[in-house]
Amino acid sequence: MPFLRNWELYVIISPVLAYYLIFEYFPMYGVQIAFKNFVATKGIWGSPWVGFRHFERFFDSYYFWRLIKNTLGISLFQLAVGFPVPILLALMINEAKSKWFKKTVQTVTYAPHFLSTVVLVGMVVIFLSPQSGIFNQIIVLFGGEPISFMTEPSWFKTIYVTSGVWQQMGWGSIIYLAALAGIDPQLHEAAKVDGATRLQRIWHVNLPGIMPTIVILLILNMGSIMGVGFEKIYLMQNDLTLESSEVISTYVYKSGIIQSQYSFSAAVGLFNSVINMILLVTVNYIARRMNETSLW
Repeated sequence: MPFLRNWELYVIISPVLAYYLIFEYFPMYGVQIAFKNFVATKGIWGSPWVGFRHFERFFDSYYFWRLIKNTLGISLFQLAVGFPVPILLALMINEAKSKWFKKTVQTVTYAPHFLSTVVLVGMVVIFLSPQSGIFNQIIVLFGGEPISFMTEPSWFKTIYVTSGVWQQMGWGSIIYLAALAGIDPQLHEAAKVDGATRLQRIWHVNLPGIMPTIVILLILNMGSIMGVGFEKIYLMQNDLTLESSEVISTYVYKSGIIQSQYSFSAAVGLFNSVINMILLVTVNYIARRMNETSLW
């Protein structure tokens, strides 16, 4: 039997399978409370069905369009700024001749990834403080007035995205550097013989060589475009910035955990997951039709 012949492989993958079964698939059993009026004393099965009542309540609520606008706005801004930066960083590191310089840049840009979200937000608050923050000190030095960045709704998206790019660009460039290392050096030699400049070789050799990697990561990013991270936004937001900082994930937390509206918050979370799945399937289909590179 194939199972007995390859039992070692099944043993190796069993922890991964157990993880996904226990923490990813088994909890789907609880999704049904989105269609019920969940009562803790009656349990999931004993709670009465209400159909799409919670979804209708969410769609008709005052917060619906604000949540969609903020979630999409932050996600698209993050994608537009954060997705190309690791590619550019990887291309620049790859072109550096000095091994010492390469290692130094990689170490410096990788390091922020290992900061916890709490520490990162604490650093942002300190740097942007109106009284002692370095950015406001520079503004005052040039004759400007201090800006209360963390309490201005118009600054929230910019601060969130730029701090995230700074933290993740080095880590995100690793996979592109690995893809660049797999490009055949003979292609560069042939381009040099043909008189191609360094920029032309980057454009016509390096970029096409890593394009499948770029497409796959773009698909994965599009599949989570509605899933803006909860922890960082929740730590950064305050009552003065809710207008631009409240997103679906923080709304689900507040309505579900704080206000104990379990069925309603489950419906909102399920809506968010369905939109993400539709986006993932759509972008994957478009990518497969355009350049035959896709997840499946």
